[in-house]
Amino acid sequence: MKHPSAEEDPLPRESTEEADRRWKRREAPVLLGRRLPIGNRTTMLLIGVVVGVAGGLGAVVYRWLIGAFEELFWSSPGTPLEKVQAAPFILVILVPAVGGLLVGLITRFVAPEAKGHGVPEVMDAVARKGGLIRPVVVLGKAVGSAVCIASGGSVGREGPIVQIGSAVGSTIGRLLKLPTKGMRAAVACGAAAGIAGTFNAPIAGAFFAAEVILGHFASVPFGAVVIASVTSTAVARSFLGNVPAFEIPRYELLNAWEMLVYAALGLVVAGAAVAYVRALAWFEDRFDGLKEVPEVVKPAIGGLGVGLVGLALPQVMGVGYDTILPMLEGHFGIAMLLLLFGAKLLATTFTLGSGGSGGVFAPSLFMGAALGGAVGALAGAVLGFPIASPGAYAVVGMGAMVAAATHAPITAILIIFEMTGDYHVILGLMVSVIVGTLVSQRLSKESIYTIKLARRGIHLHQGQEVNVLKTVRVRDVMRRDMETVRLGTTLRELVERMIESQHYEFFVVDAQGCLKGIVSVDDIRHNLPRVKDEGDRLTAEDLMSTRPITVREDDTLDHAMRRIARRTYEEIPVLPEGTSTVPIGAIRRDDVIQAYNKAILQADLAGSVSARVSDALREQVWETVGGFVLGQLEVPLSLSGPSLADLQLRRRHGVEVLLVEQPDGRFDFPSGETRLHTGERILVFGERDKVREFLARFG
Repeated sequence: MKHPSAEEDPLPRESTEEADRRWKRREAPVLLGRRLPIGNRTTMLLIGVVVGVAGGLGAVVYRWLIGAFEELFWSSPGTPLEKVQAAPFILVILVPAVGGLLVGLITRFVAPEAKGHGVPEVMDAVARKGGLIRPVVVLGKAVGSAVCIASGGSVGREGPIVQIGSAVGSTIGRLLKLPTKGMRAAVACGAAAGIAGTFNAPIAGAFFAAEVILGHFASVPFGAVVIASVTSTAVARSFLGNVPAFEIPRYELLNAWEMLVYAALGLVVAGAAVAYVRALAWFEDRFDGLKEVPEVVKPAIGGLGVGLVGLALPQVMGVGYDTILPMLEGHFGIAMLLLLFGAKLLATTFTLGSGGSGGVFAPSLFMGAALGGAVGALAGAVLGFPIASPGAYAVVGMGAMVAAATHAPITAILIIFEMTGDYHVILGLMVSVIVGTLVSQRLSKESIYTIKLARRGIHLHQGQEVNVLKTVRVRDVMRRDMETVRLGTTLRELVERMIESQHYEFFVVDAQGCLKGIVSVDDIRHNLPRVKDEGDRLTAEDLMSTRPITVREDDTLDHAMRRIARRTYEEIPVLPEGTSTVPIGAIRRDDVIQAYNKAILQADLAGSVSARVSDALREQVWETVGGFVLGQLEVPLSLSGPSLADLQLRRRHGVEVLLVEQPDGRFDFPSGETRLHTGERILVFGERDKVREFLARFG
């Protein structure tokens, strides 16, 4: 990849350190080589305006795109539900399957990030990748989710528009060369703009971005988020009008004892939300386990399942707003409401579990309204005092279900208020939301947004990765070189080996190579009285620790660190996956520490340094701290092909690969299995001399 010359790039550029220092000094970003004469706070507010305009227009285009695909898939006029009800039964089965196949092709060849409901990917980008989201996600997610919804997939609009808006914010942040904090704020602005523009809910959009995406309400980012949310709403209203999503009758609290009914509704919804979260994870596991089925086909299988459910209950297909409104008006009986709840749960888990594209918010509203209406109707029939109509409980059930599934109670309360324009059930809504959230958190630590990340080993708290070591496997950092001795090795032979070796621990194996124990310098020191008495009669078997601490190659470094901390060993043996006890390598204490530092550095550099690499700067090496430097290199033929584990760049050359830039500008975080190819560019990290030697040799 050719680097531009000074003549080709005459404008001055800034380093990552300069960007972060500028940010701390409240200075504006360098745009096209020139600093804007405004401060950090003002800059972020202006960015909020820009992202808000883009998010509002994106919400309008996205709504139009869904309608266009609906006209393509269903020829009948009317609302989405009326289109499905008027279609021949064969189309009800086949159209969701065809839509699923198209989604599979999009997620396979355009944007893999478009798979699923999108919010976890945004949370991951903010927490661990410095807010870096590829621009192609805008296209892939918009088209993929629009196809899924229009063809009858049981998903909502909020997840896609959050991911689309966040990708827009990330792209704008990269164009402005924002540092990591600014990139994260720009992504949050995009998420807020998407929610606000789609649901005509500016307050809820801002709080969703702060509560779910950022995990905090810091003054500067939250101010920009509010501006983005308000701007997006204003833009969307100019095209779509200023009307609430659901125009419902006026409901009132008729009796103070109703608070107990609303609390009971919170308990019911909490259990349903946990079942929803776990069912979705179960279906994802089942479809992931279909190894013989191509990935592009799996969403089609899920679409076929949705079509079969839709034959009996077409109300569960698509977003479902056409069915939610009659629920809020009390037009369904208890049996029908419970049936709709179960069918919606099944259809949604079919769609998303198979790899479809869409949000979980609208299904939560649908199921919450069904459960709320059923509880309200049942309570009205058995209680001896007057209560509000089942429609009021359906409204409250929507908010409680959203809160219990997402663990975001503030957002849930605000969005129900803004979507319905009804403040009169706010007391019951608050009771049900808080009860539902507390109980669901007690039953399940993870929300519907975080469970997908937790199953990858990513645990977030207040928008940040709790333990980055849980994302790295032992195989990624283990050393293949190790010292092994047989059980019968004498003390004299053992001492001679220790004098010549750089290792402190020796792994004792039997004739078949199976691990039996570990012997170290400390073991010999502790056995000095025996050494004095028995001398050369002692063998490795006599001196070794018979309960060796080991790890498997597929264990996380978090697990390895806890194992190493149990003893004073500097290194412990690594065993292969499965049950074999033949050691295949070793992992040292400093390997884990270095891997931790690398993971933290990756998270901090993902937003700012990756943008710098993508700009093809003139410098090949630039300073970090403590004598360590970063260097960039186009992958030569000599490094192309083998995995990073086989190349052993750290052991042979003293450098670590932090980022890999693909020819299309996409950035990947490497693991031990990553294979480099010519045409890619890598960002390496190490001591100054080591990095310069590496670049001189392979550059």
